[in-house]
Amino acid sequence: MSPTRIHRSTSSRSYDRPITRPTETDAQPMPTPGGETMSTDAPDRDDVDQTEREPTLEGSYDPEEIESRWQRRWVDDETYAYERDSERDPNTVYAIDTPPPTVSGSLHMGHLYGHTLQDFAARFQRMYDGDVLFPFGYDDNGIASERLTESELDIRHQDYERREFQTLCREVCSQYEAEFTEKMQSLGTSIDWNSTYKTIEPRVQRISQLSFLDLYEKGREYRKKAPAIWCPDCETAISQVEMEDDERGSHFNDIAFGVAGEHPSREEFVISTTRPELIPACVSVFVHPDDDENQDLVGERAKVPLFGHEVPIIADERVDMEKGSGIVMCCTFGDQKDIEWYQAHDLPLRVAIDESATMTDLADDYEGLSTEAARTAIVEDLEDEGSLRDRWEITHAVGVHERCDTPVEFRVSKQWYVEILDHKDEYLEAGEAMEWYPEKMFTRYRHWIEGLEWDWLISRQRDSGIPFPVWYCEECDHPIMADREDLPVDPLSDEPPVDACPVCGHGGFEPEEDVFDTWATSSLTPLINAGWDWDDEVEEFAMDSPELYPFDLRPQGHDIISFWLFHTIVKCYEHTGEVPFDATLINGHVLDENREKMSKSRGNVVAPDDVLAEYPVDAVRFWAASAAVGDDFPYQEKDLRAGEKLLRKLWNASKLVDSLAPVEPDEPDELEAIDRWLLAELDDATDELTANFENYEFAKARDRLRTFFWNTFCDDYLEIAKGREDNPSTQYALRTAHRAFLELWAPFLPHVTEEIWQAVYATDGASRDDAIDSVHTRDWPDPQGYEADLEAGETGMEVISALRRYKSENQLPLNEDLESVAVYGSIEGFEDAIQQVMHVQHLDLLDEEPEVTTDIASIDLDYSTLGPRFGSKVGEIDAGIERGEYEIDEDADVLRVAGEELEDDLFAVELERSYSGEGEMLETESAVIVVE
Repeated sequence: MSPTRIHRSTSSRSYDRPITRPTETDAQPMPTPGGETMSTDAPDRDDVDQTEREPTLEGSYDPEEIESRWQRRWVDDETYAYERDSERDPNTVYAIDTPPPTVSGSLHMGHLYGHTLQDFAARFQRMYDGDVLFPFGYDDNGIASERLTESELDIRHQDYERREFQTLCREVCSQYEAEFTEKMQSLGTSIDWNSTYKTIEPRVQRISQLSFLDLYEKGREYRKKAPAIWCPDCETAISQVEMEDDERGSHFNDIAFGVAGEHPSREEFVISTTRPELIPACVSVFVHPDDDENQDLVGERAKVPLFGHEVPIIADERVDMEKGSGIVMCCTFGDQKDIEWYQAHDLPLRVAIDESATMTDLADDYEGLSTEAARTAIVEDLEDEGSLRDRWEITHAVGVHERCDTPVEFRVSKQWYVEILDHKDEYLEAGEAMEWYPEKMFTRYRHWIEGLEWDWLISRQRDSGIPFPVWYCEECDHPIMADREDLPVDPLSDEPPVDACPVCGHGGFEPEEDVFDTWATSSLTPLINAGWDWDDEVEEFAMDSPELYPFDLRPQGHDIISFWLFHTIVKCYEHTGEVPFDATLINGHVLDENREKMSKSRGNVVAPDDVLAEYPVDAVRFWAASAAVGDDFPYQEKDLRAGEKLLRKLWNASKLVDSLAPVEPDEPDELEAIDRWLLAELDDATDELTANFENYEFAKARDRLRTFFWNTFCDDYLEIAKGREDNPSTQYALRTAHRAFLELWAPFLPHVTEEIWQAVYATDGASRDDAIDSVHTRDWPDPQGYEADLEAGETGMEVISALRRYKSENQLPLNEDLESVAVYGSIEGFEDAIQQVMHVQHLDLLDEEPEVTTDIASIDLDYSTLGPRFGSKVGEIDAGIERGEYEIDEDADVLRVAGEELEDDLFAVELERSYSGEGEMLETESAVIVVE
């Protein structure tokens, strides 16, 4: 095998030139509501290098040329296209509900890893079962698109009319989508580029608005003026799922409140708070009913420091008596508990912070300050007034918007909600009905549902997004819904479907200005890909491709279980009454080499562009299969180098097979033992690999296949075959095994297996002008039923390897005769193969193991445990072992030395076996060999 490193050019990668560029106007050939289709731009044949060489095994493997060539060819020939057929049996289709990545950034290692795992599943199922839908989406709808546009064009969305700004967003996103497409195709993924979508395109807007209308008609949505989680930076309401806790530094402040009234029970009490800027919004004080020390305050009124207004002191069991002073102020609003108190006790509303986290006029002298500046100023004034009794630093969990890390506020505003709290049990049952890979991830889903406290807030106050199809009567605020046949609509520019309010008869209407939460659209991906729409003829919802639904697989990261997976189950369950997919595949995150999360601030980000400039795509794919699904795992170059070596091994092994068996022979009437054994081992491996792939155990499949291919086939069998190249039995086994290896490696290493397949086995389609007979559209290998004594064959291979090593160490040619060899071990049926391959003149099978002496070579002690337990006695123990004054029981469980008994966790015995008979003894795992 050649040791030469696979050369990688660092000047460019294949994704630096486009293969396919879906654009804003030239989208995707999927059915639209009107029956028309969208198209995908592909480069003209004239733009493709017509001098590309035909597949060949000549020379060394050149991934730079081969990978980019096959990536273009697969797209041009639509090798992975799925033919939609509404009459097809759903059990004959494998459909993947793929995540639409946000197009506002570059491809990162998470994209590379996650999409490669999906491709493993798609490629296996395409070969195993035949028909696979592997679509691709672009999430160009939402805050990320807004910010990208503002950054790229150096503008502010507030300076533009909404539709004008949305147009700019589409133009910017379109450029990024084209780049994203190129990079995804450069990974060699088997995506059907005829089945793509964008979350802002008209067809998807229609489905999103249909979803809204359907849930509204079912009574699952409502609009209400209520407290909502608010991001001051994004200036929009967000849902519970978009808020996460972040540990941040702060201060606890002990602040004295006065007790009002003519005969107060005391003059003052102390409240501990981290948010003194909320004091102007204080509407009550609460004491736990079991707090005997402070019961005298209940029924009194508190005087708020600095601002002077009075608020009631109320008893409530939700007070945490162990936190601070045990007395708590309620402000509208500081947190979820404030909201609960506000609603339970019908408290007044005092709004001291506006939508941009700026203090309002309610804050008096602090009006116009940011919350941070107001906090500092109020603390200083409290101290001057004498109301600040203590202050100390703390670290605590702060609720932040996961997208921008801004601490959230709670504001009262009119918002749209999907009612979910009353269906938590149904959503839990839906999750239980699915298969989870790995199973442990279901726990995260269950914990999320059990911890839900809010209905799903789906309205957003921003400019980029899908509009609510709603108008409101100017007189009575009655909502007017758009008609289904008119969708998609934008109330800011389209007229309502009625001339007068059906409730009060007024003729003026206010358009809804809010847009949907991004997840309200992304949660519809199974319905989008299945072509869900309203059928006017039968007056019910139907699907253009019902054979796809429910989908077979939802692959995604574990960080968005509560985002994408949960919301998809909610939407699809409410619309169809079914779980939207049979199984979910949850992948982990890629960490740096020190197992730390990659982040720009740490400077430990690994860029896929750099990785793909250095290593072949197939080597990167080999690395992606190195971890169990669901586990976070480190990026390690050793795995990439191992993948690179495997490509070279497969290439050179293929060249050797082609030279040893240049013509594919028919199966002989009788296979020789060693050849039959190889094919039986191949059957066994194929069975195991099939089960691994079906259970999404890609790491197990990769490692099992590599061990069998590299060790058994290449290192052992191929070496044997070199001396048997004229044997029809060996030629047949070589070709059969090699063909299967290409098919088994194909999901992991698509480029190198395609090149070898076309060079060796394809009967047509290798030329530029014909569709290819791709290895990736072949049937997955089936075990052929070869029977052999696998244990005896494995032992026979061990004997051959040991004899080969013996000749090498003794500087003997491999074809040198060995006069006499004796073997103790099960090699029945493989005697002739051993004699022929290793040129053994006389081979004896021993009934008993040769007389071997077993001595103790050394005793290693665990000093880290021994020292603390025996102290100064350790020296005596060492000395006793050195003198040989010790006993070890026959099971090596106890060592008796220096008057002590050491259990087996304190020592390890290394044994040495020696042979005193004639000849030289060799040992393997399953055999003892004597060479005379």
